[in-house]
Amino acid sequence: MALLNSHFGFGQSTDIFRFEYLNIPENDTGIKTQRYKMLFNLPFKLNEKKDYLITGFEYNRLDVGYSREFPFDKSELIRFHVADLNLGLITKWNENWNLVTIVTPRIASNFVSGTITDDFFLNATATLWKENTTADKPFRIVLGLSLNSTTGLPIPLPVISYYKKFRPNWSYTLGIPRSSIKHYLGKKHTLQMALFLDGYFINIQNNIMVPDNEIASKISLSALVGAFGYQYNISKRMSVFLLAGRSLEQQGKLRNDDKQDVFLLNDEANFYIRTGFKIGIFN
Repeated sequence: MALLNSHFGFGQSTDIFRFEYLNIPENDTGIKTQRYKMLFNLPFKLNEKKDYLITGFEYNRLDVGYSREFPFDKSELIRFHVADLNLGLITKWNENWNLVTIVTPRIASNFVSGTITDDFFLNATATLWKENTTADKPFRIVLGLSLNSTTGLPIPLPVISYYKKFRPNWSYTLGIPRSSIKHYLGKKHTLQMALFLDGYFINIQNNIMVPDNEIASKISLSALVGAFGYQYNISKRMSVFLLAGRSLEQQGKLRNDDKQDVFLLNDEANFYIRTGFKIGIFN
């Protein structure tokens, strides 16, 4: 169960276009998840200072299956939708740093009866971004804060990323929410190991009564995932990819209106398989 991505650059992703399929097979809790994701970001150059207006859209559909019974009706916890509108600005902060600000209105719900006020969320990100792609060892630094409700923790979270290509065919990225190391097998093939955070936070339109007379109105998941990946580079910016791994820690929960936990759905590790096509800003 996953929605969280690197929240800097162009919206929630440094991709201009991405189509992605996620499959998390059933685990010991009897829950399985599939996700379909499409993302599109379009930057507009504003002036000769290389300031950019960012516009974009992202849609996620999650299909959840249950093979065991729960002490409540789960018929409205099978399909969820998340749609984002990305609006932002990249501007020159000083000689070395760019300021990236993104506002992301979001609608996240099971949509059993149109839309309601609780379906709407507002995410925001502010980061400072510095890079040198022509250095002997190219690097990129991103520092900032993100308010991203899809993590299942709707509080400001740090965005920290340090990328360095320390050898011609090796690079690493250290940070939050993602760290990785990549090995480039020529221009066409890339291998990687990655550790990243994933999750979601979605409204349930019709409240659900769970044990102890608690009321559930939100569903969330937070996960730490370790994965191996392969990427085939069709061109410099265009590629297909496959990530396969396992969640190392995760908590799937039902929550009330005060964001308090009212029922634990899933705290068992899952296999994690993600594949797709993307057109990116960075290699």
